Amino acid sequence: MSIDISTHTGDFTSLNGDYDLDAAHSSLEFVARHAMITKVRGTFDDFTATAHIDGANPAESSVDVEIKADSIDTRSDDRDAHLKSADFFDVEKYPTLKFVSTKVTVTATNEIEITGDFTIKDVTRSLSIPFEFTGSATDPFGNERVGFTGEVDINRKDFGLTWNAALEAGGVLVSDKIKLQLEISAIKRA
Repeated sequence: MSIDISTHTGDFTSLNGDYDLDAAHSSLEFVARHAMITKVRGTFDDFTATAHIDGANPAESSVDVEIKADSIDTRSDDRDAHLKSADFFDVEKYPTLKFVSTKVTVTATNEIEITGDFTIKDVTRSLSIPFEFTGSATDPFGNERVGFTGEVDINRKDFGLTWNAALEAGGVLVSDKIKLQLEISAIKRA
């Protein structure tokens, strides 16, 4: 039995089809500054996404992402409980975060920008995320996979996440700027 583990690192314009996120090989991470001195990292562990990719006509491409708010994980049960509370994500009232693309643009051979409506709680803002197309490959199970990596900064206050606490020495407990880091692996539908 032969296994094809070939990798294709061509450009985004060579892609075509419908894809489903492989959550087991993808990550949605965020970084916030805590107490003005250190970074705290976290993830959302339960998310789904679909994409239609038309590399020849990127404007016809689309992405739809849904993230379960209560899947937030910062490696601290107390902090996670606070983030799930009404002070932050209010997961009882707003169980999902959503991103629905409105525009896909090729910005360089292996780079795209996906602009869309990002909704946290009841606030929707336009967000543009630059992504690097990291390649495609056929895995040992015959699945055609594509990979992307992206990173963008957002201001949490723009989405109604305003809770904070002042520090004695000045400054605040939680930074307004949050860095989102995305590693995406998706499988083409048969």
